[in-house]
Amino acid sequence: MIFPKINLHIHSYYSDGKNTIEQIIKKAQKLNYDFIAITDHFSDSWKSNIIKTLDSQEKIQDYLDEIHFYNNYLKKSGSKLRALKGIEIDLGSSFNIVRRLVNPQEFNLILFEYLETYESIAFIQKIIKEWKNNYQLDDYQLIFGLAHFDPSNFLYDDFKILLDFLRKYNIYIEFNSNYPQYYSTKYREIFYDKLIPFRIPVATSSDSHYLSQLDEIDGPLSIIEYYELNNNYKLLLDKLEKIEW
Repeated sequence: MIFPKINLHIHSYYSDGKNTIEQIIKKAQKLNYDFIAITDHFSDSWKSNIIKTLDSQEKIQDYLDEIHFYNNYLKKSGSKLRALKGIEIDLGSSFNIVRRLVNPQEFNLILFEYLETYESIAFIQKIIKEWKNNYQLDDYQLIFGLAHFDPSNFLYDDFKILLDFLRKYNIYIEFNSNYPQYYSTKYREIFYDKLIPFRIPVATSSDSHYLSQLDEIDGPLSIIEYYELNNNYKLLLDKLEKIEW
């Protein structure tokens, strides 16, 4: 089955990526992408002491303005490529910092990283409820995803609480080329097969920090096909194609 080409996890120099947004956009054009997402880090946990993050309103606004500028460039040039305004939120961050600095209406994609416990599920629920109480969220403009999710953290459960949570908030699972160990066949029956009846969307990504990593999505796509998750992939693609640019 032939699908649009997507990579929904890319870092730029706004956090720990090594390239500018302009360089990423132009490389993605050459690689014939349909959709990419710039998803720089947001954190005030231990991670913020190691890497740059989107840690101020001014920096976030500059970041969003730059992605917007290049989307306008793409549209005017007739390119099929579109770049999502994304952010990767470290679940070790404080709730008040997320609430103060992240306006969900300004983004197309919000990734949550390090979902490892039921407490982190509750944290995401609290954030989303806060956003829904304070903003008019458009389901066609905003997509939620889990970055490099490791099923082993929930190995001694039946995954139902997690799957119900993902379905309720329409959160996708990413297949990320940097973490092939998370997609082992030992997780197939207990987790990945269950994505089908629960209709959990899936996506391809490379978590790229260098231009050389930008095209590393063949592995994730082959795993999606191997696990017969093509229809789950299409659920995500349908949402991408409804975004108003």
